[in-house]
Parts: sequence; C-alpha cells; structure tokens
Amino acid sequence: MSPENTGPAAVIVLAAGAGTRMKSRTPKILHEIGGRSLVGHALAAARALHPQELALVVRHERELVASHITALDPDARIVDQDEVPGTGRAVEAALEALDSRGPLSGTVVVTYGDVPLLTGQLLAGLVASHEADGNAVTVLTAVLDDATGYGRILRAAGGTVTGIREHKDATDAERGIREVNSGIYAFDAAVLRSALAHVTTDNAQGEKYLTDVLALAREAGGRVAAVVTEDRWQVEGANDRVQLAALGAELNRRTVEAWMRAGVTVVDPASTWIDATVTLDEDVRLLPNTQLHGTTTVARDAVVGPDTTLTDVHVGEGAKVIRTHGSGSTIGAHASVGPFTYLRPGTVLGETGKIGAFYETKNVTIGRGSKLSHLGYAGDAEIGEDTNIGCGNITANYDGEKKHRTVIGSGVRTGSNTVFVAPVQLGDGAYSGAGAIIRRDVPAGALTVSVAKQRNAEGWVLENRPGTISAALAEAAGATPPTSTTPAPTEEG
Repeated sequence: MSPENTGPAAVIVLAAGAGTRMKSRTPKILHEIGGRSLVGHALAAARALHPQELALVVRHERELVASHITALDPDARIVDQDEVPGTGRAVEAALEALDSRGPLSGTVVVTYGDVPLLTGQLLAGLVASHEADGNAVTVLTAVLDDATGYGRILRAAGGTVTGIREHKDATDAERGIREVNSGIYAFDAAVLRSALAHVTTDNAQGEKYLTDVLALAREAGGRVAAVVTEDRWQVEGANDRVQLAALGAELNRRTVEAWMRAGVTVVDPASTWIDATVTLDEDVRLLPNTQLHGTTTVARDAVVGPDTTLTDVHVGEGAKVIRTHGSGSTIGAHASVGPFTYLRPGTVLGETGKIGAFYETKNVTIGRGSKLSHLGYAGDAEIGEDTNIGCGNITANYDGEKKHRTVIGSGVRTGSNTVFVAPVQLGDGAYSGAGAIIRRDVPAGALTVSVAKQRNAEGWVLENRPGTISAALAEAAGATPPTSTTPAPTEEG
C-alpha cells in the first residue's frame, strides 16, 4: 500500500441520479460551481481521506458522467447501478465491485456527488469518531430549521441512534424532528456487507434504502452513532438551479474569506469571484468586479482589477492588470495590462512589458520591456525586448486559409498605423514610418516607409458638397471653387 492510500478502506460516491429538477440536458453532477463540477468537488473531498479504494456509482448519462470522472481521477473505479432502485442497492453494487479484488475490511465511507461544500476535514472527523468508538455505523447529521424532504434521525431516550426514517415514510411526530440525515456515513465493511444482504424494497418508494442498514446493524448488536455538524452547508445538496446558485455563492464567500485570511486584499468581496482552483500569493490586491477562474495564479504584490476576468492566466509579481479579459496567458513580473485589453490564449508578456488600452493579442510572445500601448492587434507573432509598437499597429497574420508569423526584433520602433503582412521579419533596431505596410523583411537598423504622394484637390468641397457647413466654413476661409483654368491638384512628396 502506498503512503498516499493509508486512509479508510474505501470511499463510495453515489452519482447515479438523473437530477430532473435541474431541467437540464447536462447531468446534475456535471454542473459547476467554483471552477469544478459538483462531482469534482466530491472527488476532492474523497481523495483528501487518502482511501485505499475510491468508487463512484453511475447510471444516468452513464458514458458522459464516466468520461468526466475518469478525466478528473483516472484511478477511480466506475460502478454501474442496475435496475434495482435505491441508495442501498447503489452502495451494494459498489461493494460487490470492490470486493472482487478480495473482501474489504475496515471503514467504508459513503458520500454523494452533489454535495459540493463537503470537506475532507469533516469526513476525516467522521472517520476518526467512527473508528475511535468502534462503531458499526456512524452517520453525519445536521440540525435544520426546515427539515422537509430529509430523512429524520431517530434516537432512544439515552440519545443513541435507533434508525432513520425517510420523509415520505415518517409519521407527523417524526416529521417534527429537526435533526436530519446527511446521507453521509462511515460503515464497518463487514457490517455493511451483511446488512445490505437483508435490506428489502418493502417501503413507500419501493427502493432499497441504505438507511435500513442502521436498524439491522443495531439488531446484530452493533453500535450506531451520529456526528452532528453545525455547518449545514457542508451537507447541503444541489437539486435545482436555485440551490446550485446558493451553494456557489456560499462557496465563493468561503473561498474569498480564506484568501483574505491568507494575506490577500479583496477590496469588495461581494463582487469578487475566485475559483477553488486559483492560487494567490500574499499581498495580492484584488479590486472590485474581478473574476479569477481555472488555473489562474497571481504572484505577490500584483494588482488585478477592477472589472477584470482571467481564466488560466499567470500574473507575475508586482504586475498590474486593469479592466482586462484574458485566458491562457502569462503576464510577467512588473508588467502592465489594460485597460480594455483582450488577452487570448498563447499571449506571453515579458517582465516590465506593457499591453495597453484597446489591444487584442493571441499566440504572441512579447519580450522584456516591450510596449504595445494602444489600439492594435498582435497575433501569431514574436516581439523582442525593449521594442515599442506604435498606436494602431496590427499583424495581418491570416491569408484566408492559413495563419502566418511575424517576427519583430529587439529595440524596434514602429510608427502609428503600421501593418505587418505576415510572414515578415524586422531586424533588431529597425524603424517604420507612420502608415507603413510592411510586406518584405526589414534588415536590422533600417527604416522602412510606405509613402504615397499626397494629392490636394483644391475647391473640391465647394464643388461637391455645396450648402454644407463644411462648404460655408471653407468659403469663409477663402476657398474658391475650381474653374476650367484651375491648375491640376498639387502633389507633395
């Protein structure tokens, strides 16, 4: 057994439900909050226990769900639930699959794929209490103001757990109980195996209830106990989109608070969203209306926001990112981006570099200290160090069928409205004049210009736009309409 798998014998995650109340073509457990699917959160909590075995029971949209789980955790066992309904049968199917390698012994934890705020820490506490007290079954419970729909915890006069009554099978008196079953358990494997063989479908729903195991365990002389959590959110399931949104907001609140306690300044927590997969260093500053998603990382002293959304973006130490939408990009230390900037995948901005206002970049590497200050597009390009790209520059990288690359050296200075018609290269220290259209390679240290002679057609406005404000002002300034004897338009080089 590897050191990583020294926890309970197994964790079984139940993920077979259809989730019809979501009213979605997407299976319920594949809906996302905090940058992970619901089942992704369940997997993270399960793996935090370092179980020897991890199994997930699936049924609805089986191929789609199984593919997603395998992508997240290739070592997880996928188990199919058969036609027999109920959580008891789902756990039994998982146990049969896990026992195929030899009967399990020890603790088996059962959780659900739609309880995203459940933490490994709470599960570890459940397992510790279960094993320390030598329980046959330990159930995780919570006390709710409104327990409608939940199974109620039945206790003896001394407080010991005698069973669980499903809401639809409960009497009016039992429905008045506020302590509810979370559906999360720690079982002794042998007790679970034996009890499930005796669970029937003789109930209002015609299902094989996992909750019946508790009474059977007690009848066999086993001890059944409960661990009560005061954090109801950790046992809250997402059955519809209202609950999904509430869980998402609570997860984000906890995530933002945790980062603030870790040394991150969040100016407006209410408008800041941070995925569970994001990493932030101390002294990062997040301004209002900022969203950080995916594998985004932000290094010490960087400032992000306001009005910024970053997905899978790496922000270097001391960098500033203002009013920017970015994905799949890297921003170097002490670089600056924005405002109103669009970083597309493959953008790499070097240290102390700049991508300024109203700029779009894609698949471009920008060297240390280089600046793309405003109003342009750079795609499929490589730009050296300490180069200044003028206002309105674009790389014309697409010929209608293929993308081509532009290479601009270090120390280059380009004039406003330069167009680089790829594939093309500019050597180190080259200059371009304003309005240049560069179709051929430019040697190092060369000046390239594209100059068309300027032509002035005098009197054109009076002749072609009579009665306009422009014509009146031109006439007041001394302009005269052209005559047959008027010289041809002048040309200035």
